[in-house]
Amino acid sequence: MTFAVWFLILGLVIGSFLNVCIYRIPNHKSIVAPPSSCGNCHTHLRPIDLIPVISYLILKGKCRYCHARIAFRYPLVELTNGFLYMIVYDKYGVSIETIFACVFVSFLIVVSFIDLDHMIIPDQVVVFGIIMGGILSLYHFKEAYTIYMGSSLYNGIIGMFSGTAIVLLIALVSMLIYGEDGGLGMGDVKFFIPIGLFLGWQLTLLTLWLSFIYGGIVGIVLLFVFKKDRKMAMPFGPFIALGALTSLFWGKTIITMWLYRT
Repeated sequence: MTFAVWFLILGLVIGSFLNVCIYRIPNHKSIVAPPSSCGNCHTHLRPIDLIPVISYLILKGKCRYCHARIAFRYPLVELTNGFLYMIVYDKYGVSIETIFACVFVSFLIVVSFIDLDHMIIPDQVVVFGIIMGGILSLYHFKEAYTIYMGSSLYNGIIGMFSGTAIVLLIALVSMLIYGEDGGLGMGDVKFFIPIGLFLGWQLTLLTLWLSFIYGGIVGIVLLFVFKKDRKMAMPFGPFIALGALTSLFWGKTIITMWLYRT
């Protein structure tokens, strides 16, 4: 098999673990114990029930034991993580950048789906991202890191402070206008700490810009197409994550085209 297929398989397997994190972390449960079980009948699942995507297809989306429906969310997370790992490999090959990028991709997926479900970005997930991003920044002091744009050894640290400061300012202004329940939350602010460490300041600022574009587009669609209330709360974490993914894979191209447009 090619390396791309191996990365797909690795992404699917890790995606299965991400589902555990997405469900258990906001419910304050351990992500290592007890073993996975059916959410309806609570029967402990066997290894044959836990094969990423394949088990879902074989069981036709139902529990083997009580036949309760299994949410499509589970194979969706696995497939998303698997295909994004393939894109990472296609972009960065077999390299240290690939390791950090895969960790970053999985981190973004966990944050996005938890925010979609609970409208929160848990501190423990952010702390994990900060630790991994900090390790990356330390690595950059020793070796060149091609994801960063520019040669500054402090690129990630500058990205962490600049991105977080700007989002904090926006969050404070939005609270003054809309109240504590409106606009950006502190979880979105904290989210930019690991993003800045992983992407550096240029791609972090691009992430912020893209996240508002993505959020604005979806907001307009919900407002005018689906007739949603303009005061309806909408998690912003997934749009930040989408902006970060865009920056990770195509950020340099976007910035270069913008700077040298004719």
